[in-house]
This record gives sequence, structure tokens and C-alpha cells, in this order.
Amino acid sequence: GTGEAATTAAAPAPAPAPAPAPTTKGVDDADRLRGEIRAFEAEGIYFDYDKSEIKAEAKGILEKKAAWLRANPSYKVKIEGNCDERGTIDYNLALGDRRAKAGQKYLNALGISMDRMSTISYGEEKPTCTEKNEKCWSKNRRDDFKLSK
Repeated sequence: GTGEAATTAAAPAPAPAPAPAPTTKGVDDADRLRGEIRAFEAEGIYFDYDKSEIKAEAKGILEKKAAWLRANPSYKVKIEGNCDERGTIDYNLALGDRRAKAGQKYLNALGISMDRMSTISYGEEKPTCTEKNEKCWSKNRRDDFKLSK
């Protein structure tokens, strides 16, 4: 035999499939949710002096909060009623309670179950402003909203 030796060129191995690009979806979703929670908690509603009625501008804020709570049913909200420093401690605790309950009642009317909400009154104990003038006092007459699972 003088025939050529059979050479079998092996076919090149297929290139490995590229690794899937790392995804940040879970991180992005978590960041988005943290941002939504911060925004939810950062926006309070405000009350007139010695009043606990929900003002017109507060209704839009509460409607946004109710929509967020409906879209995120695993969250609960604590509504914190606050007052300015004028009035007695007992009076302000009672007024803060009425304010927190007014926010709760409004959210309930928008479809948020009472078992997802709690209220507390801090009276005048948690001011956001400590100057002795109306502009400052108006910032302390508010409901704050805190989320939990």
C-alpha cells in the first residue's frame, strides 16, 4: 500500500455559547421598591389648626397611598398623628389620635382594609420644626405614614 494515510481532520469544537449577560432585574426591582417606600413615607398630610378634617390637598396624597397599598398587598401602614406644641399634652394626644384616625378612615373608604392599618398619636412629641411661629407650627400638624410587612 502506497495509499495516503487517511487523515481525519477533526471538526473544530463549536464555540461555547456565550454566558448569559448578568441580570440586575432583582436588584433593580429591590431598588425601585426601596425608592417607592421612601417616597410613600416621606409624604405626609397636613391639618389646619385644632382640626382633624382631611383637607382637599390631602385627599390626592391619600389616593396615591391607597393605590400603592392596593398594588403592594403584603405591606401594612402605621398612621402617626402629630400636633404643634400649643395645647396641653392630653389635648394634643387626643387631637393627634383624631388626625391619625381620620387618615385611616379615608384610606379605608378607598378600599384599604382596617387590618392593614394601625394608628398612634404622638401629640406634640415629634415636631419636624421647633421655631415659634405659624409657618413652623403648620409643619407639625400632620399625619406621617410608616410601612411594614
